[in-house]
Amino acid sequence: MLKIEGLCKSYGSVQVLRNLNLTAYPEQVYGLLGPNGAGKTTTINILCNLLQRDRGTIEFNQQPISEKTKPLIGIAPQQNLLYQTLTCQETLDFYAQLYGFNRKQRQQQIQWCLEAVNLRDRANSIVSTLSGGMQRRLNIAVALVHQPQLVILDEPTTGLDIEARYDVWQLINQLRQQGMTILLTTHLLEEAERLCQRIGILKAGAIVAEGTLDALKQFIPAQEIIRIETSQPEQAIQRGKELGYTPRYYGNDLAFWVSKPQNFQTIVQAFDGIPLDSVSRQAVSLEHIYLELMQKK
Repeated sequence: MLKIEGLCKSYGSVQVLRNLNLTAYPEQVYGLLGPNGAGKTTTINILCNLLQRDRGTIEFNQQPISEKTKPLIGIAPQQNLLYQTLTCQETLDFYAQLYGFNRKQRQQQIQWCLEAVNLRDRANSIVSTLSGGMQRRLNIAVALVHQPQLVILDEPTTGLDIEARYDVWQLINQLRQQGMTILLTTHLLEEAERLCQRIGILKAGAIVAEGTLDALKQFIPAQEIIRIETSQPEQAIQRGKELGYTPRYYGNDLAFWVSKPQNFQTIVQAFDGIPLDSVSRQAVSLEHIYLELMQKK
């Protein structure tokens, strides 16, 4: 289990982390979400013992994070740590040597990693010949070469097409099922919704919400979101308020929180007299929760 309590870090007068708290459990994917500059990279660097914290405690499996815990942690950064002229096998062998494995141990670890990321048949392929998805899987294999107990995946599907993204999602689920604790950062809210058992939303260096997706839905007191397109948005907002609906804008889209699901006929009748170009119904999602928390002062 990864437990962070009261983590603080400043660069001069700029406070990047403010009493950050989070808990990630074994066999779970913990999604750390937040905009650029929220403190995700700083948190990761402190976890990997690459940066000193100002205050706070960090423990993994009841051990304080230190040089001694480095072998327990693997990280796959957003930018692939791959040498384009090496084969997959040579890449993993290089990193396994850095961890001090002997030849026999390296061979065992390489085969395990290639199997884990479904690249066994590409062991002798040059990295530059691999697709983007395969390179991303190999990058994750590098993080696994010493069989860590905590794996940090920083934006693992950035820039991938949908098929490659699904491959990486499947891999992450497999790693979780093998008992690993996984800390995932992503800007793809659908990715977090699909993969994460717990989510922490980071804003200005502090966790403003943490828990399961069901628990986070308490921040949106609604059972459904109605989106409408109309040439008279002000009149629609006024009508919605009269009906007890809570208006919100998501980008340029006008939406309303409603306390119970509505059928299309009821919605059209509710806005009778106001021209409606389109109407759609949505379940409350992580996107709605995230945007609400980011906009909240």
